[in-house]
Amino acid sequence: MSEHQQYLERCLALAEKAAADGESPVGSVLVKDGKIIGEGYEKSRQLKDITRHAEVVAVLDAVQKGEDVSGSVLYSNVEPCILCSYAIRHYKIKEVVFVKYSGELGGTREPFNILTTTELRSWSQPPTITVL
Repeated sequence: MSEHQQYLERCLALAEKAAADGESPVGSVLVKDGKIIGEGYEKSRQLKDITRHAEVVAVLDAVQKGEDVSGSVLYSNVEPCILCSYAIRHYKIKEVVFVKYSGELGGTREPFNILTTTELRSWSQPPTITVL
């Protein structure tokens, strides 16, 4: 099993939890130095908070534990949306790995390609994008 596959399988298990809770089936894990430092699944409906997408929940999980998330790798079964992409860029995550594109609100697609743009000088270089 590849390293990516191991983490994506965890994302899928988390996505199943989200679906069981009536949420969109999205799960995410944040990995640094080969260790999961944060994880989350979609909780927007449950918490009545549109910002609680799986990727944001995973990042916040790590940050609340005191982890330095800069330089980490974020895994998700779905492409991060523009909201999640902003958080990814803010926290200087170095790579994003996902399986399925999310359509017009995805963070890698123009005109809202927040995840991949180099046009914003206040941010560091965009993360590496790996689509499996």
